[in-house]
Amino acid sequence: MAVYEVFSHPELRRYKTHICSKASIILVVVLFVTVIPPLFVVYRSYGFWLKEGFYEETPDIEFKRQLLLVLELENEGDFITYSTYQRYNQLQQQNLRVPLIQSREEDWNRDGKADGLDLHLEMPLQDPEKVTGVKLILIFQYKLFRYSTFTMECMAYIYHDSAKAGSKYEVFGDLKMSQRTPLAHRGTDDRFDTPVVNSASVYAKDYEFSKIFKEYTARNVTTYLQAPYTSWITGRGAGQPFVISANITYPEERYLQVIKIYLKQINDVLVFRLSWNLESLESIDIFLKGPKN
Repeated sequence: MAVYEVFSHPELRRYKTHICSKASIILVVVLFVTVIPPLFVVYRSYGFWLKEGFYEETPDIEFKRQLLLVLELENEGDFITYSTYQRYNQLQQQNLRVPLIQSREEDWNRDGKADGLDLHLEMPLQDPEKVTGVKLILIFQYKLFRYSTFTMECMAYIYHDSAKAGSKYEVFGDLKMSQRTPLAHRGTDDRFDTPVVNSASVYAKDYEFSKIFKEYTARNVTTYLQAPYTSWITGRGAGQPFVISANITYPEERYLQVIKIYLKQINDVLVFRLSWNLESLESIDIFLKGPKN
């Protein structure tokens, strides 16, 4: 049997109250608890948006085949030196000695970036000469590409001093970055791409290690060699050179950068922060009330 509508009548109900009634107070309290506490939690935890943040990247590092070497001898004040800087070599002709240098950079994971440097240096010595100290500066080109295009000439410093004369010094470590300021977020960042050694200078003072270190550490971004494992081998045979072997890896690192939020990103950031805090409040409420059957 067919069913049809005989009569219909819309019904509208309105509930009114005064501003100072209990219902109005409850409504205001509910709105306050729903909106205001999450805003305070967002502000006190991470802020509405981050101004600085960390990210990870494998740097693109290249050994520039530039170095400055000083070997300290047993007699006080005596040393042997060599560098790849022509003007420095001209200033140190009396102490200059040309070594045999072999270097190789390898890409172990085939990602197009070098993963480490294997350096082998042999300095010829006369039999009476005994090496008791090593000072070596290696020059690198450091690049990052994930956000800003960051470029910098940097260095690794190798140092050892011993009371006993040595025949070989081995060092194993990582080339690490030290930051006192965040990197740029976009564009080209070449603020620190300046020569570590002023190779154009004709003054011996500009090649002193103390002056090089003073100017280098004045940068807000530098590199250093983290080398906890070294080996100083004594007992050099007659006619044998002094050998330096360095194995330096280029590890993935965490970098501090400036984060800029643009207008089109503000809405997404606010929604994410508010939703995260609302979910946290719901979790707390469930914990206090207990699970439902």
